[in-house]
Amino acid sequence: MNNLTKYAPQMRGLLRIVAALLFLEHGTQKLLHFPAMAMPAGAPPGGGEMPSYMATMFLIGGILELVGGAAVLLGLFTRPVAFILAGECAVIFWMMHVPMGGIFPILNGGESAVLFCFTFLYLAFAGPGAFAIDNLLERKTAAD
Repeated sequence: MNNLTKYAPQMRGLLRIVAALLFLEHGTQKLLHFPAMAMPAGAPPGGGEMPSYMATMFLIGGILELVGGAAVLLGLFTRPVAFILAGECAVIFWMMHVPMGGIFPILNGGESAVLFCFTFLYLAFAGPGAFAIDNLLERKTAAD
């Protein structure tokens, strides 16, 4: 056994926290306009109105990113929430990035969508790691 293996739960917890903090920023940008963004993806050039279906997707995405990001940050219901967020990132990649620049993430600006997708998918299967509320809830359930 590698000496570093014993720290895997702590590193998975750290990965969860950092990924969630970065992901949360996407939600705060969309819903709270912080940090301010120049122009949302899908908005017409010149600052015109976004099509209504795009505005709806933007709102749903912002809610998922803000609420889901906070839940993953805290390690609360990590597995199901991370699975949903992985799906959201896959949808974002295929609906927003691929039409803008083809299938290669480096060309369509979708690197973060792909990386978040697979990070959340990993957390859905591997669990939250250390520093998670889920761990406290699991212990309480086991004690009952």
